[in-house]
Amino acid sequence: QVQLVESGGGLVQVGDSLRLSCAASAPPRSSYAIAWFRQAPGKEREFVASISWSGHSTYYADHVKGRFTISKENAKETVYLQMDRLKPEDTAVYYCAADEERLVHTTEPDLRDFGSWGRGTQVTVSS
Repeated sequence: QVQLVESGGGLVQVGDSLRLSCAASAPPRSSYAIAWFRQAPGKEREFVASISWSGHSTYYADHVKGRFTISKENAKETVYLQMDRLKPEDTAVYYCAADEERLVHTTEPDLRDFGSWGRGTQVTVSS
């Protein structure tokens, strides 16, 4: 199973930027796609973005397209989520998750596809 640790959350103002990190630790010869999800108080966990094992393919939820960028640094086994032009509705706990059954997502993945999850990092956007 992949161990995941998120970091980089915090309190920011509307319009600010923030970069989240997800450090992965996996058994040798593991391969998996990674995604970011988020969960706001009282709401269901929702998909944000995913990146393929190679790092060459990405997929975004409509509500973050053009504002968020997911990237991967293979040497460090770390996935990043660059969040720009933040809005109050982006306030949530952000989780990264690993899908060990797939190397790439070509449609929006279901959270049930992910067997490994981090503990999350809080992002609060203040107006």
